[in-house]
Amino acid sequence: MNQIHGKLPNLSTRSLVVVNLSSNLLSGTLPSFSPRLNGLYLSNNMISGPLSSLCATQIPHLEYVDISENLLSGELPNCWMQFKLLRVLNLGRNKLTGKIPSMLGNLKVIRILNLHGNKFSGELPSFENCTELAVVDLGDNNFSGKIPTWIGPSLINLVILRLRANEFNGIIPLTLCRLAIIHFLDLSHNNISGGLPHCLNNISVLADDSVGVNGLSVELVWKGIEIEFGENLVGMRGIDISSNYLVGEIPESITRLTNLISLNLSRNNLTGKLPENFGNMQKLESLDLSRNQISGHIPTSFSSLHFLGVLDLSNNQLSGRIPLSTQLQTFNASKYMGNPGLCGPPLSPNCPGDEATEDDHDKEHDNDGLISLKFFISTVLGFITGFWIVCGSLLLKSSWRYAFLKFLDNAKDWIYVRAVVYKAKLQRRLQR
Repeated sequence: MNQIHGKLPNLSTRSLVVVNLSSNLLSGTLPSFSPRLNGLYLSNNMISGPLSSLCATQIPHLEYVDISENLLSGELPNCWMQFKLLRVLNLGRNKLTGKIPSMLGNLKVIRILNLHGNKFSGELPSFENCTELAVVDLGDNNFSGKIPTWIGPSLINLVILRLRANEFNGIIPLTLCRLAIIHFLDLSHNNISGGLPHCLNNISVLADDSVGVNGLSVELVWKGIEIEFGENLVGMRGIDISSNYLVGEIPESITRLTNLISLNLSRNNLTGKLPENFGNMQKLESLDLSRNQISGHIPTSFSSLHFLGVLDLSNNQLSGRIPLSTQLQTFNASKYMGNPGLCGPPLSPNCPGDEATEDDHDKEHDNDGLISLKFFISTVLGFITGFWIVCGSLLLKSSWRYAFLKFLDNAKDWIYVRAVVYKAKLQRRLQR
C-alpha cells in the first residue's frame, strides 16, 4: 500500500520467506523467487506477462499466492505438482485465458481457489482430490458444460461456491444438496435450466455458525452490490440462481432454510404459486423474485419477514391484496409493479370492491349511528330554543301575552264561523 514503482528484480538469490508488495505501482513480468518462499502477495499492481516464471524455480514450501488484480495473461502453466503445500491461490481479475490444467486438481491441501474475472474457458477439470477446499470462485469467466456432479460429494468443506457469470448449462445437480456447510451458493448469470431441487433444505444455509471461515476473503453480490467479505463472512447465508432459465414452482422445502439471509431467483421462468410458509424464513434480509411468471397471491406469512431490507416481486403474475406488515408497505411501489392483479398499499390505496364496501358501510353507519344522533340533538336544541323564544317572551312581556291570547281567541271565533258556514253549504248541496 505505497507508491513503489518499477520492475521486480530477480529474487531467487534472496532467502526470502514472505514477499508482500501488494497495492503498489509495480510493472513488468514475474521474476524468479527464492526456493524458501512461503507467501507471495503481489495483488493490485500492474504486473503483466505469463505465470511460467513461477515454475522456473522449485518452491516446495509455497503455501500462499495472491497475484490478483494485475495484468497477467496467457494460459496457466502445468507445473502445480511442485506446490503440494499450496493452500491459497488467488489469480482473480487478470487476463488469463485457456483451460484449467488438470494438475491443479491434485493440490490436496488447497483451501481457497480464486480465478474469477479472467477469460478461462472450457469445462472444469476434476477437483475431487481437493477435499479441503472452502472457497471456489470461478465467476466472470467463459467456463461451459454442465455443473460437475462431484462437487457435492467431494468438496464437503465448501463454504463458498461462486460460478457466477459463465456459460454453464444443464440442470442443477442434486448432489449440490450434499454441501452441508456451504454459506453462499452463486450460480447466477448462466444458462442453467430445469427446476429447483426439492432437497435445497439440506444445502447449506442451515449450517452452524461455528463452521470455521477465518482468514477467508471473497467478493459476493450482496443486496445487488458487489462487496468483499472477510471476517464478517461467517454471518453470510445466501443463494443466488438469478438470470438463468429455471422453470417450475419454488419448492416448499426452500422455506425450511430458516437461517437464509439472501435469496435471489429473479430473471428466470419460474411458475406456480409462492409457498405458503415463506414467512418461516424470518432472517431474510434480501428477497428478489422479480421477472418470473409466479402467480397467485402473496402469502400472508410474508408479514413475518420483519428484517427485509431489499424486496422485489415485480413483473410476475401475482394478484390479490399485498399483506399488511411493518415491512411490506415501506418498499417503493415499483417493487410490486408488473403484476396486473396485485393491489393495496404501497401499489394502490385500495383493492377493487373496497370503495363500494366502504360506502355501504358508511351509509349504514350514518343511518344507524352518527346521523340519528345528530338529528336527535338538533331536534332537542331546536325545540328548547323555539320554546323559550315564544313562551319566554309571552311570560316576560304582559302586552305581548295579552295580544297573543286575543289572537288565539279571535282565531278560535274565525275557525268556528268558517266551520258553520262550510257546514251549511255542504247541507244545501246534499239536499239538491
